[in-house]
Amino acid sequence: MASEDLMSGAGARYIQMQSEPMPSTISSFFSFRQSPESTRIFDELPKATIVFVSRPDASDISPALLTYTIEFRYKQFKWRLIKKASQVFFLHFALKKRVIIEEIQEKQEQVKEWLQNIGIGEHTAVVHDDDEPDEETVPLHHDESVKNRDIPSSAALPIIRPALGRQNSVSDRAKVAMQGYLNLFLGNLDIVNSREVCKFLEVSKLSFSPEYGPKLKEDYVMVKHLPKIPKEDDTRKCCPCPWFSCCNDNWQKVWAVLKPGFLALLEDPFHPQPLDIIVFDLLPASDGNGEGRLSLAKEIKERNPLRHALKVTCGNRSIRLRAKSSAKVKDWVAAINDAGLRPPEGWCHPHRFGSFAPPRGLSEDGSLAQWFVDGRAAFEAIASAIEEAKSEIFICGWWVCPELYLRRPFHSHASSRLDALLEAKAKQGVQIYILLYKEVALALKINSVYSKRKLLSIHENVRVLRYPDHFSTGVYLWSHHEKLVIVDYQICFIGGLDLCFGRYDTLEHKVGDHPPLMWPGKDYYNPRESEPNSWEDTMKDELDRGKYPRMPWHDVHCALWGPPCRDVARHFVQRWNYAKRNKAPNEQAIPLLMPQQHMVIPHYMGRSREMEVEKKNVENNYKDIKKLDSFSSRSSFQDIPLLLPQEPDGLDSPHGESKLNGFDSSSNLLDQPTRVSRSLSFSFRKSKIEPVPDMPMKGFVDDLDTLDLKGKMSSDIMAQPGMRTCDREWWETQERGNQVLSADETGQVGPCVPCRCQVIRSVSQWSAGTSQVEDSTHNAYCSLIEKAEHFIYIENQFFISGLSGDEIIRNRVLEVLYKRIMQAYNDKKCFRVIIVIPLLPGFQGGLDDGGAASVRAIMHWQYRTICRGNNSILQNLYDVIGHKTHDYISFYGLRAYGRLFDGGPVASSQVYVHSKIMIVDDCTTLIGSANINDRSLLGSRDSEIGVLIEDKELVDSYMGGKPRKAGKFAHSLRLSLWSEHLGLRGGEIDQIKDPVVDSTYRDVWMATAKTNSTIYQDVFSCIPNDLIHSRAAMRQHMAIWKEKLGHTTIDLGIAPMKLESYDNGDMKTIEPMERLESVKGHLVYFPLDFMCKEDLRPVFNESEYYASPQVFH
Repeated sequence: MASEDLMSGAGARYIQMQSEPMPSTISSFFSFRQSPESTRIFDELPKATIVFVSRPDASDISPALLTYTIEFRYKQFKWRLIKKASQVFFLHFALKKRVIIEEIQEKQEQVKEWLQNIGIGEHTAVVHDDDEPDEETVPLHHDESVKNRDIPSSAALPIIRPALGRQNSVSDRAKVAMQGYLNLFLGNLDIVNSREVCKFLEVSKLSFSPEYGPKLKEDYVMVKHLPKIPKEDDTRKCCPCPWFSCCNDNWQKVWAVLKPGFLALLEDPFHPQPLDIIVFDLLPASDGNGEGRLSLAKEIKERNPLRHALKVTCGNRSIRLRAKSSAKVKDWVAAINDAGLRPPEGWCHPHRFGSFAPPRGLSEDGSLAQWFVDGRAAFEAIASAIEEAKSEIFICGWWVCPELYLRRPFHSHASSRLDALLEAKAKQGVQIYILLYKEVALALKINSVYSKRKLLSIHENVRVLRYPDHFSTGVYLWSHHEKLVIVDYQICFIGGLDLCFGRYDTLEHKVGDHPPLMWPGKDYYNPRESEPNSWEDTMKDELDRGKYPRMPWHDVHCALWGPPCRDVARHFVQRWNYAKRNKAPNEQAIPLLMPQQHMVIPHYMGRSREMEVEKKNVENNYKDIKKLDSFSSRSSFQDIPLLLPQEPDGLDSPHGESKLNGFDSSSNLLDQPTRVSRSLSFSFRKSKIEPVPDMPMKGFVDDLDTLDLKGKMSSDIMAQPGMRTCDREWWETQERGNQVLSADETGQVGPCVPCRCQVIRSVSQWSAGTSQVEDSTHNAYCSLIEKAEHFIYIENQFFISGLSGDEIIRNRVLEVLYKRIMQAYNDKKCFRVIIVIPLLPGFQGGLDDGGAASVRAIMHWQYRTICRGNNSILQNLYDVIGHKTHDYISFYGLRAYGRLFDGGPVASSQVYVHSKIMIVDDCTTLIGSANINDRSLLGSRDSEIGVLIEDKELVDSYMGGKPRKAGKFAHSLRLSLWSEHLGLRGGEIDQIKDPVVDSTYRDVWMATAKTNSTIYQDVFSCIPNDLIHSRAAMRQHMAIWKEKLGHTTIDLGIAPMKLESYDNGDMKTIEPMERLESVKGHLVYFPLDFMCKEDLRPVFNESEYYASPQVFH
């Protein structure tokens, strides 16, 4: 008897005839006994339709040479296979073998039971098969006869009968006969789930997981790069011949599953966990031979002409696969290359800005965004999302502190500590994956070793990887700088906030907390004064709260839903898999991850019930959207709704309409996630998300419609097609569900709005295993600045950039800013650039201390960018524009003050600006982890991730004194930030609606900065300031104030008990707080003349002198 090693795909089939093996070696393989319900591939019967029958030669009527194109449907999935009649014969023979073997097994069991009943069974040896089924496998139906699962031999006869009829009716007869036979064996759930039938149908455990996208190609292939797969039999050898030993036990048979975003290799179709996975990513623009873009897969020639192989290359990986025939290799090459370029993602070719991710939100695909200002708002939202996790949580951070409280006061929120939140979810079965940056211990004190040990001790469902290994990778200078939290592929948080100490803050930016209420132990953090040497006792104070202020922390974070969330998760999966292969390649407890292509609500809710979904006409929606100029033609593919990947050529349809490849277009498909996703928006002071109702798509927290501002403007006043306008300002009445925020609460949590957005990043081979450097963040910054029409607002931790011709600083943010300002000057148009950065780098050490060379080095590069030397923007602008330069661009910092405790000293500290945002024309926002320096923007250094958000919903506003529509997301975020910095209340927001007119820019913004700077100088004479031009002057200044005060901070942040002033020759004394009452908000001028007579670069007797200057910029 013969059996066939079946392979998938169209074209010729390689049929290998084998002699019938002994029953003892095939009993487990040819058994209808299946694994438990959870391991079955089909839980309902699939359907098959014979589409057409073809013959190689019209004169040849041999039924064995007929080829059948069969369309299979299972739930919402649809796929086509091309099978020869001979393959069906071999399937039939294999199924008959199963029945025979099971009959023998049942007879053995009956004899054994009979012998035991008569008392001689205990010592009677009964012959058993060498290959028993796995221990966990059990028969599905003990009470059914094997004959109920038998397929009569006569069932296959009609397939042969067409040869007996007239020639012109052979195809029709064959089609009917084959249809009848398929219906026979597809009508039994046990038979359908047998290995032979699943192999014939080319399906696996991953085939029908909607979150991974449509079903594409699957089949057995041979691989050599994997570790030895333990197996009792020899079915994994590349051929059954024992004489030649051609594989030398190195080549193994595995099941390959191709999905739109990856190629996974499984041990067999019934194993869902991949042995290996290639996540598709950008390919180089050239293969190096001048033959165009490198292919994802290509056929390679073997020395032995009987062997057929292909090579799959992506990132820094290249693997070889073998198939049974040259035709099958060609099928695999075509399928893999097609999957890599499959729209709308097309993961293997660059999208706008050279990003790995396509623009999202071009259609109503559920892309949503919501902003958070400062740590309190963001951390509460993250805590709520973690509490609602059902499946998996991804966390990626430069620094992660397990003891961080996400809600305050910490005394009353013990359960909101990060390790407690993760432990609760891990015990519920949620899988948690955490990527930590492995720092160079001599340079940083974030102690990721302690964090890893603490996190791993939580639960076995928490997995942690630290990367990179500095010695093995040779990477010492660069860091993983992303800050990510992703929950169930449903929502992700992205921006500037690490889950670590010192980041929690509110819009008040308090400098004191004594006794501890908001910031326990080492969370009372001021890196300018002291960095903890140990994190073991986190509840023990590092600073004396009665003498030193904490350093307030200003940051911006963002939540994303829909396709952009899954793009961010894909980045995490790519980095996780790369770190796993390098750090723990053989550690079974740390799995490889697979990126999800679609959002599946039952998956998110932890349910298995069938999805009820609606169809959408994507094409018509897309035609109604007018792309902005910033969307390149390369990115014109529409984004697909949930579970609706498109067939590019529509060949499946006999009538020419577009069909779905891998999904059944006639079945109900998932609705757009717009209603669902918005329901996960966060409102201020909400302790947790409302429970998930028993509905697949609606009402996770709030209904989408309640988040929309109810009054919609008529379409004739819309600025662009496809945009919606709202006539009620979110600032005045911001609705979230039934809760309306009061004026003093607004400003920290933004509206959750639909948007066009694109994930951008900085990665390279060392950080993510990519084949080329991706600097899409840098490209996005430059493109947005170049196309800005009215103003640019930037907040960033650093501002180090270069003009054209600068051979040291390579990023060109400064160059495009300079060109854009010069364009506005030449056109005689109003154009504003406002940049807010820290007053001092947030590193330990007084500016004159010997150990503060790093602080001075960073200051050197920033002043070189801003105002000192021929490479600075202000000097170049002064040379052309003169004193009007500050009408176009100006620089600022933030500062706060307060009493350290009741009756205690009055203290001041800079508010450390750690946000990384840019707002352009109140319509476009860039939020992420990337600083403006070479480290973050070049792509080959620090790894970063961010998102570009372009508004679709518009609100009424003004620009340059004229009415103009503004983006709801960008406009509300700017108003929130400016009102915090300027100390404005809800009723005063109208003063800053127009960001460029003199009444805002000069009379409010610049005037407030000037007043605040003057007051802080009068009260504290704090550092930095424009009156200190050298280190000698600073030493003298520090000595005077230390003698006067007795105690002060490293940057002169303690006020005297009384302030002395002269009025008409008379000296008066007033309380410092009385003078400080005139301060509004936190805005101050950035001191451009501070240390202007010093060369701040490291000198030869400082260790930083011997470090690469690239470390500092």
